[in-house]
Amino acid sequence: MLVGKELLDKARSLSNRPEDEIARGCGYVGPSGRVLRKSFYRALVEAKGYKLPSSSGGGSASRGRQAEFRTRVHGNGNLLIGHAYTKRLGLEPGQEFRIEIHRESGAIWLLPLSSEGKEK
Repeated sequence: MLVGKELLDKARSLSNRPEDEIARGCGYVGPSGRVLRKSFYRALVEAKGYKLPSSSGGGSASRGRQAEFRTRVHGNGNLLIGHAYTKRLGLEPGQEFRIEIHRESGAIWLLPLSSEGKEK
């Protein structure tokens, strides 16, 4: 990823291209191939001489999208947990769970089932 004067020069040379192409040309692409727009724009602003406060307390590197631990019931009645949460819990595709509802506390528990369909 280019920074400083190199970034400004390269971005200027690609200025007749779409924004994503400019960011790609300057090396702002993640491992999955997704354009890292926030990092690119932040680097451009800093290359222009503006000092930005760190977006996170743990350093200047962006960690990308962060899970909010919020969800809502969709119009069709489904409640989506999402990849960020299943990954954090180490859940794998195909794992099965028994759903237990605790009305008094408003909690929903997912209880893992073993491969034979019994609780662990």
